[in-house]
Order: sequence, then C-alpha cells, then structure tokens
Amino acid sequence: MGNMVKKVLILSIMAVIGSAMVFANGGQAASGGGGERHAFVFKSTGNPYGERQMNGFEAGIKEQGATSILRAPDLPTAEAQIQMIEQLIAQKVTSICIVGNDFDALQPVLTKAKNAGIKVYSLDSSVNPASRLTHVNQADSEKIGVTLVEAAYDLAGGSGEIAILSATSQASNQNLWIDYMKKELAKPKYSGLNLVKVAYGDDLRDKSVSETEGLLLSYPNLKVIIAPTTVGIAAAGKVISDRKLQGKVFITGLGLPSEMAEYIDNGACPYMYLWNPIDVGYLGSYVATALSGGKITGKAGENFSAGRLGNYTITAAPDGGTEVLLGPPFKFEKSNINDWKSVY
Repeated sequence: MGNMVKKVLILSIMAVIGSAMVFANGGQAASGGGGERHAFVFKSTGNPYGERQMNGFEAGIKEQGATSILRAPDLPTAEAQIQMIEQLIAQKVTSICIVGNDFDALQPVLTKAKNAGIKVYSLDSSVNPASRLTHVNQADSEKIGVTLVEAAYDLAGGSGEIAILSATSQASNQNLWIDYMKKELAKPKYSGLNLVKVAYGDDLRDKSVSETEGLLLSYPNLKVIIAPTTVGIAAAGKVISDRKLQGKVFITGLGLPSEMAEYIDNGACPYMYLWNPIDVGYLGSYVATALSGGKITGKAGENFSAGRLGNYTITAAPDGGTEVLLGPPFKFEKSNINDWKSVY
C-alpha cells in the first residue's frame, strides 16, 4: 500500500470514527434529515468490531442525508435479533441491514419485513438468500479460508496440531470460512497438519478465554490456533501472553489492529488479517440507499456508487444468492502494525 493511499485512507477512517455512536440493547441513533430511516442490527453489544461497522454505516447514511437506526441485543442469539426486527417492522423503517446470528432462523421475520415493503439485506454474517435482497461481504470467503490455512501451515512449520477458535456455531460467515479451511486442509500439501478441534467462544471475551485455555489443556502439543473472529483472536492472544507461551503456540486469524498490536509485538501472533470494518459498514449504507432508491434490486451484474469507496458490482454468492465484495483481506504484522493500531 503506497504511503499516499494509506494517508488518505487513515484520514477518511479517522473522520468516520469521530461520528457519534449508540451501541446498546434497543438503543438507536438518528443522523441527517430526509424521510428515509435505515436500520442496522448487529450480533450483540460490547463488540469493538461491530461498533466500528456501525460507525461506518452511520457516517454513510448521514452523508446521504438520511437517518440511521443502530441496534444490537445483549446476547448473540437469533431470538434476540428477531425481537428487534419485529420492532423495526412496526416502526416501518425503510431498510434493515442484518448481521445474522443464524443463517436460517431469521428467515420468517425477515420475510415478514420484506412483505411489509422494507428493503432487507445482510452484511458480514449472511442470512438465507430467500431472506435477503443481497449480502455485503468483507472479502472472498474461499480466499479467507485458504489464507488462514496457509498462515497456520507457515507458523506450524508444515506439521503439527492446529485448532480453530470460532464465534458461534450458527455464524454463517465463520462456518463458511471453516468449510473452506477444511477443504484446503484436505490437500496433500497440508497432510502434516492435524485439525484437532473447532471450538466456539460465541464472540464473548470470557468464553473465548475459557475455550482457549481448554484447547491448551486438552492438546499440550498444539502449535497454532486460528481465530477467524476479532473477539476470539484477542482472547487467545491474552491467554498465550499471560502464560508466556510465545514461540510454543502461535495464533493467527482475523483481528483488530488496535486490540492485537501488543500480541503482534510480543510474538504471540506473528501476523493476522482483516479488512476495514468501518468501510464494511459504510459500504452497507450505500447498499441501503441504492436499494431504497431503486438503483439496484440485488441481482448479479447491477452496479452502484458507494461514495468515497467508488463503484461496485453485485456478483453471485456461493450460497446461491448475491453479494457485494468489499475487497481482499490485508495482512498485519510487525512491520506495519504501528501504522494501524491507532486507526481502528
């Protein structure tokens, strides 16, 4: 990434972070004017990754002169999201952007929303294509899975026990990445790696810490933990560091630079990946207005403009629906982490 491009990106991100944010159970934030009200429902409260997504969504909606409604339940369950979606239907919002806690369980209530004339789409963690018009994806799912397995292979020296620390067992994005990881691991190149367990920390810090400790206890020869969740990788980084296991057990996955800088610096996590969650939310805001304005319907091949991010094309998704891809994941390591840890 060129220095000039990076400087422009940092300035745009810092401007977004400065916007107001409400991220609480049933809470909402209003911004801008106009009659359109676009809702964003994240998985749960207390998730820094989700907070940054909501920052981006709110900023994008505001610059388009509409109103944003930000919601997140206390616990990452489909039942809690269903209650919030029912409330949004009653409020007759213009659109609902859902970061799904379950791929299928939300379908009845999202179908109800669609039948009420609300534009429904998913972001980050997808829902059933029958429940949505399209999906905003961070990066190519197969590329994420392959990249994380390649990282584990590198850190393990080509052989040994590895484990995956995921979010919830119902998270569609996590499950798809894990499926691609398993397909990649089945190739002859990775015959020396042994995936001993897929653990679930439910995107809760304390549970993710407990699951990491359980992995270390059950598999004393464990070499690498892949955590494709920002909550999980930070929890694993703390456990590895507190136990001074740097150099014996490595972690990699998807993490926020601000949370992972110390673990990259101390060697617990030599490198990791992520996209800009602020940009994911920002892109979602332009999908909302493009849908409500009739510029797109969610069909593959349609094009729209996403403000400072430029132009995007809707493509076919692996699950049979359609999606909008933000871009490829970015690698964070010692050489660049200090440039990014204060950004997001």
